[in-house]
Amino acid sequence: MPPKSVRVLYHDHCFDGSASAAIFSQFYHDHIDRQAAFQYTGMAHKADQLFEDSLFDGDENAIVDFKYSPHPALTWWFDHHQSAFLSPADAEHFRTQRHGNYYFDPTFRSCTLFIATVAKEKFGYHNAALDELVRWADIIDGAQYKSPEEAVALGAAAMKLTLVIEAAKGSDIVQQIIGHMRRLPLDEIIALPEIDAIFRPLHARHLSTIDVIGQRSLADGKVIFFDLIADGLEGYNKFIPYYLFPDNIYTVSVSNSTFRTKVSVGSNPWQAERVTHNIATICERYGGGGHSKVGAISFPVGAVEEARKAAAEIVAELHT
Repeated sequence: MPPKSVRVLYHDHCFDGSASAAIFSQFYHDHIDRQAAFQYTGMAHKADQLFEDSLFDGDENAIVDFKYSPHPALTWWFDHHQSAFLSPADAEHFRTQRHGNYYFDPTFRSCTLFIATVAKEKFGYHNAALDELVRWADIIDGAQYKSPEEAVALGAAAMKLTLVIEAAKGSDIVQQIIGHMRRLPLDEIIALPEIDAIFRPLHARHLSTIDVIGQRSLADGKVIFFDLIADGLEGYNKFIPYYLFPDNIYTVSVSNSTFRTKVSVGSNPWQAERVTHNIATICERYGGGGHSKVGAISFPVGAVEEARKAAAEIVAELHT
């Protein structure tokens, strides 16, 4: 008999999403089925978000760190985002009709810690070798850095891996890292020749992006706004704006990628006492979502003016 196939859908190009996939996979391997074979699918937030039937092709199917699906083949779900449901009907399905191991708690800073907590409290599972991964996922996804300088300097192995995961083209390298996360310490992963070869040029681009954001930004003491459409930058370290303009509270930016036009909205972790707006709630009004302190909105590719209009409206709202 062939080994059981486990399909894991995870938030792609996200350290917490990758770590969640690794933690869940190792938990399933150690506690449920040591013969199971894992396949991974990276998920990205899009303007026309859909869960196609073809995504759920495993004997078991899991979603981690991503939105809920009422698909009957879904057997595991973990998420910690306020905006976890695509529709009220999905939320109602979760509350009343779910049929698998589905877990949701938006009070957790990271989905990785949430999965580790459920595994320990409900299933009696704890793997001490994964504690470092859990700790760093919580620091990174919860923005628990000591300073903007630390967040931008990328001194720790986990932060360097975050750059690779967020900026690498395609999902293959991310899924390789997920496999490494299950078995290796983070400093050994970043030192692997194939990972280091990707990190070095990305780090050089990271340093140049600091200059670009500094040039593009309009900062008025409360909101930092910048538009990266003309620069072709698909992503950036979200702490750069607070490194450059530490007295500001919020960031709003517009950028393009191969599959969406994106408005990113964030708040300064080092000005937390001055944050009065729930960013996920704001983004949900435009079809996006996230957490109370950070979120995003996905528009169709090329919908630049629509994205810019939404960004301008959000900037105005954050000033109230």
